Amino acid sequence: MPDDALFLISIIALPFLGSFIAALLPTNARNAEAWLAGLVSVGVVAIAISFRPVLAAGNVVRAEYAWLPEFGLNFILRLDGLAWSFVVLIGGIGFLVVLYARYYMSPADPAPRFFAFLLAFMGAMLGIVVSGNLIQLVVFWELTSIFSFLLISYWNHNQTARDGARVALTVTAAGGLCLLAAMLLLGRIVGSFDLETVLTSGPRIVSHPLYLTMLILFALGVLTKSAQFPFHFWLPRAMVAPTPVSAYLHSATMVKAGVFLLARFWPAMAGHEYWFWIFAPIGVATLLIGAFMALFQQDLKGLLAYSTISHLGLITLLLGLGSPLAAVAAIFHIMNHATFKASLFMAAGIIDHEAGTRDVRRLGGLYRAMPITALLATVAAAAMAGVPLLNGFLSKEMFFAETIESHVDTVLDKALPYIATIAGVFSVAYSLRLIHQVFFGPPAKDLPRQPHDPVLWMLLPVALLVLICLLVGILPGPTIGNFLAMAVHATLGPQTPTYSLAVWHGFTPALFMSGVAMIGGVALYFALQRYLSGDVEGVPILGALKGKRLFERALVFLSWRWARELEQNAGTTRLQPQMRLLVCVTIAAALWSLFSRPGSLDFTWPSSADPAFVLVWLVGGICAVAAAYQAKYHRLVSLILTGGAGLATCITFAWLSAPDLALTQLLVEIVTTVLILLGLRWLPKRIEGLDPDMTPKARLRRVRDLLIAVAGGAGLAALSYTVLTWPIGNSIASNFLERAYTEGGGRNVVNVILVDFRGFDTFGEIAVLAIASITVFSLLRRFRPARDSIELPAQKSFQNRFDADRYTGGKDPLSAHYMIVPGLIMRLLFPVIAMTAAFLFMRGHDLPGGGFVAGLTLAIAFILQYMAGGTRWAEARLRVLPARWMGFGLLAAAATGAGAWFFGRPFLTSAFAYADIPILGKVPMASALFFDLGVFSVVVGATVLILIALAHQALRVQRVSSDAAAAPPTEGSR
Repeated sequence: MPDDALFLISIIALPFLGSFIAALLPTNARNAEAWLAGLVSVGVVAIAISFRPVLAAGNVVRAEYAWLPEFGLNFILRLDGLAWSFVVLIGGIGFLVVLYARYYMSPADPAPRFFAFLLAFMGAMLGIVVSGNLIQLVVFWELTSIFSFLLISYWNHNQTARDGARVALTVTAAGGLCLLAAMLLLGRIVGSFDLETVLTSGPRIVSHPLYLTMLILFALGVLTKSAQFPFHFWLPRAMVAPTPVSAYLHSATMVKAGVFLLARFWPAMAGHEYWFWIFAPIGVATLLIGAFMALFQQDLKGLLAYSTISHLGLITLLLGLGSPLAAVAAIFHIMNHATFKASLFMAAGIIDHEAGTRDVRRLGGLYRAMPITALLATVAAAAMAGVPLLNGFLSKEMFFAETIESHVDTVLDKALPYIATIAGVFSVAYSLRLIHQVFFGPPAKDLPRQPHDPVLWMLLPVALLVLICLLVGILPGPTIGNFLAMAVHATLGPQTPTYSLAVWHGFTPALFMSGVAMIGGVALYFALQRYLSGDVEGVPILGALKGKRLFERALVFLSWRWARELEQNAGTTRLQPQMRLLVCVTIAAALWSLFSRPGSLDFTWPSSADPAFVLVWLVGGICAVAAAYQAKYHRLVSLILTGGAGLATCITFAWLSAPDLALTQLLVEIVTTVLILLGLRWLPKRIEGLDPDMTPKARLRRVRDLLIAVAGGAGLAALSYTVLTWPIGNSIASNFLERAYTEGGGRNVVNVILVDFRGFDTFGEIAVLAIASITVFSLLRRFRPARDSIELPAQKSFQNRFDADRYTGGKDPLSAHYMIVPGLIMRLLFPVIAMTAAFLFMRGHDLPGGGFVAGLTLAIAFILQYMAGGTRWAEARLRVLPARWMGFGLLAAAATGAGAWFFGRPFLTSAFAYADIPILGKVPMASALFFDLGVFSVVVGATVLILIALAHQALRVQRVSSDAAAAPPTEGSR
């Protein structure tokens, strides 16, 4: 079904595409941003609705794209009733949040950043619910952590926002790593990462010896994301986010991801007592702690945050019971909670927006000034409390009824009705406090703003959600019956029980528990009303239950105890000990492999060797040893000798008929030598000569380092020699040689391997190259040259040889041209080198060349321009923008790989043909050429970015020198 597959992938693609477009819009385009985000949300819901007839019949819509089929890693999208219900919630509430945010956010706030992050977050959450592959699901899972971090820290000028985002990312990302481990174990247990296969392998999973280990890791993932005890503390700290973010995060996304995964894997994992003993107690603890702490919060959003934690605990408890009816109640409450909690957060944002504060103690009597807001918030809070004829009452009745049933014969199971009733009491109490203390009583005085109802469009999202709460509560069957039935049947399948959504079930124990909760909640609130109007610091139990303090104390313990001890005993800021440890571990790994598999290194001396070739290696070895010996005190000499060793390697490649590698090695030597030489300019000078008073311990240390270096170098040399002399018939080389032209369309086997057979590796490598160059650039921006390196080199001093004003007009004597003839030649070489780079790029698929070599060649052209004219001259004439080069390169490589999907082929599958072009003749036109273009662009951008970082050191020194010269003399200097 190609149309279904296209629509299915559009559910994820639309938000990410919208996020990209939103990021490019002007800062003041708030209306355009809101329209774009709203249309994307509506588009997601419309696509989902188009699938409803197919899903209502019990079918599953599925689209699969080959990624790494040999490893069972395909990109799979799977839409069933449960996923469909979440897609509608995410898209529908997302639209209402966008409409609300348009009027909530200040015109001074950067709208592109907000809506771009919001849409990307929506896309990540949609990716979780429609993923049909376990590893793919984890990728989207971690994306939600990243984008929620960006949304929570949206007001990054606020230290509290940055701290809250950091805590949220730390907790949820750590849980995501546990979830990844769980999914890997689950894939190993089942033998597949396909969600379809996993959901039908329940008996095999629960009977496997790794089930408990996998389940604990799985629990850590879902419990951290859904803010369950003891990981609940990150959610209240996330309240520093803008209210539209809080409303979206608490209702349909992020925190619902954990309970969604519990429902998703319920059929495959819930058939064991371990499931009950992990999730039921944690659900009970979270339910009670969240409800208790919500009652004593003085911040409106804090109260709602802890109530969210409590309701998520209720859902976790229901899913942990392992009963089909409990699972039905959990899914129903997920839907109900999304509606009333989103409306309550929006109402709280309206109060903050119009009154200027969220402090419950400062508010009061707002129903007079904000009657519509008061009415809507009252209905939503009543739904949260479980008042009859509202949707929250129905799912809470199902919850109460399920706690009465027997599940596992334990004390906890018998105590569940009492626990549920107590939680209901607190739920009624904090809901009543929210309404009574904010909207009733004497009018508030000294508010930062004069409160009033906001514009209609800001109230409309709240009104629509409250209307849903009313309609579902009064007419549950016609409104939500089919919606719930689709989700339940997709989750439980043959285990789907018979359930009723009737408003009235007679005088049942569940109704009695609801009555007790209502009466007890009202009594509890009025008993504590005077106390709740003041400061809450007098409640000692709150401090003990604050997970935030536990988290911070754990960080302090880890950083000051374990980390400090580990750093003192095994860590160092010096490079030499770090390299020593790394080389020793490498040697140990190699020796372990040799001893565990004897004969794996077939090292035989050649019977004969060309004297000239031996001489090349001898010269290269002498250069390498001499470079190491001179490295500490004679850096320039060491660099030259290192270049000699590299040149010997280059000759070796050419000698062994590897011209492509020889050309690459030569260009790498040129670029790295020049860049290192530019870096040496800013390092402090070293005193020549060894320390004559070296102690015996120091001499022993040097001998030890020498032996380690010799062992590591000799081992690597032996390994390299073995690989070079390995018979072709016993290696994979023959396979590449046979398939390079027939399947890759190129005669240059090295390039075909890089851009086709091992293209995925190359894609990862260029991504790492881009990250490394950005890291180097960032470090060099903070680098300050040593004092003894600031003085201008003698060859750049004009005072003794030339008149600087003659060449610069007196504007910039330090960047004046001191190499007239060489500089002119360097400038004229730029177009020549650029054409050479283009030539090497175009011929790379059949002859020595390619994107990497061409990128290095063009980078050399830029290096020459900086050397010829200086930094200011070069940048006044060349607008390089290396970050854009790297960005374009990564996008081009990724787009080339993804293009194969449109032809039903795995990621990065290439196609090739030859085109007859006038003048040029027959030109290879493999799709891998565009991937190679990405490699070329990233190499140019990364190299030039490092070059710019080094070149700007000279400008920094000039500023320092000019500032020092302009500074007035101090009293002590006169």
